[in-house]
Amino acid sequence: MRRRVLALAAVVALLLSPVVPAAASSTAASSTVSNGCVASVPEPGTSTPVKICYSLFKPATASAQHTVPLIFHSHGWGGSRTTDPAAFKAWLDAGFGVLSFDQRSFGQSTGVAHVMNPDYEGRDVVRLVDLVAGLDWVTKQRPGDPLIGAIGGSYGGGYQFAGAFTELRDRGATRFDALAPEITWWDLKQSLAPQEAARTLWLSILFAGGGTHLPPAVSAAFVALIATGTWPSGKAGRELDAFFAHNGPAWHVQQGRKLDIPVLFGQGISDNLFNLNQGLANFDRALTSRARARSIFVGYNGGHTLPSVVPPGYATAGDPCSIALGSPNFSSLSIRFMQLQLLHKPTGLSGFGAYHLSTAAGRCLTQRSLTPNKRYPLGKIVVPTGVGLPVSLPIAKGPITVAGTPTVTANVYTVVPQSAAYFALSVGKNPLTAKVVQNNTMPLREKHTARGVRRTFELPAIAVDVPAGQNLYLTVAPVADMYAGQRGPLPGVMMLKNGSLSVHQVR
Repeated sequence: MRRRVLALAAVVALLLSPVVPAAASSTAASSTVSNGCVASVPEPGTSTPVKICYSLFKPATASAQHTVPLIFHSHGWGGSRTTDPAAFKAWLDAGFGVLSFDQRSFGQSTGVAHVMNPDYEGRDVVRLVDLVAGLDWVTKQRPGDPLIGAIGGSYGGGYQFAGAFTELRDRGATRFDALAPEITWWDLKQSLAPQEAARTLWLSILFAGGGTHLPPAVSAAFVALIATGTWPSGKAGRELDAFFAHNGPAWHVQQGRKLDIPVLFGQGISDNLFNLNQGLANFDRALTSRARARSIFVGYNGGHTLPSVVPPGYATAGDPCSIALGSPNFSSLSIRFMQLQLLHKPTGLSGFGAYHLSTAAGRCLTQRSLTPNKRYPLGKIVVPTGVGLPVSLPIAKGPITVAGTPTVTANVYTVVPQSAAYFALSVGKNPLTAKVVQNNTMPLREKHTARGVRRTFELPAIAVDVPAGQNLYLTVAPVADMYAGQRGPLPGVMMLKNGSLSVHQVR
């Protein structure tokens, strides 16, 4: 227990650190730094404008006669803006201004965190774009339309979609010209509680880092979610549903909106909070086909990562695909991407319209499509729920390579309500040595007793080379540490019959 508490403390510290390019050894002394706040949308039931505070970094060469594009930046959940120009030296040297800001309720900004609601955080970003549009040293494409991009990870990736989609909703077009979000979400509820099975380990960490910034009713419902492991019922559940309903690209796409700008995506494949499924959904669904052809998807083994101990998993940390694309890391790749998109500077960058994924062992795999192309029949699977050992069903012998989002279709039977099991693909020489690929599991949860109901559900998206002498397995576990504390009424059994597994197998 002490080891787990220490691990949680370390992860909270990581979450509170802003996601920025690596700091330079010398300060960007020649740049000009100014600080201020803009007035934004009041909180519900009040008339006092909320302050959104920022630090603005102007390169020494920028002027009304020599204008430059500007890059927005913001922090992760529980963090605050970056005020040290050394952190942005690479961007300033590359010919960009930078604006880093405190998101609503964090740092010096006031208000309450609505977690990327377009009517609050989305409009906060719009206010900042309005501010930038009035700076004479920032390049304008037309009056009121500055040349801008955006960077940041996790919550700092969420603001990019919130701002761009809010402008698309309210103005008919976004003024952002390119984005580079990392390790962020498509559907926030689906990320925090897939199939309403709470990722309790991560929710505990997030609440410790910023739970007091939430509205009181949402904060109380969040505590209930952590305590029970399942989405609350009744009023608390309805309040959580309403709170998260609009907070991500999924809602905007449901309303018929898609972004028509180039995006450089960075997503952690071994990220077990905002997993690869979330990033692929953004790339595949949040962009127009024209924008996707000008965009790049990079998946690496990193992000919000905790080791999967139950069931055991593995991943080799690193970002081989940024290296394969000619950059030492994703931050450097982001600068090249923005130089191309905003400055129209030849950078030699390639790989547009494709998925570049780190395998579990650390190789970069590039694919133009991840559409499932292979179906494996599944025998009858019987696994205990609530307590017991995982079951690993052999799927295929190596050598093979699998990438993308696998799905299982089967008839599902349970003997008690509120039954859940946790699914993943794994690799090993035999079922006893099989380890979950890239430390991710996904739940299948039945609220009511299931009697042969036909289900199709996603497994964690992955990229894996299965070497000769090893096998690919479907692992089904009664418990998983990322979902610790799930409370079904009684231990039970889940059975799957007449099933199949669909995967994208690299040929």
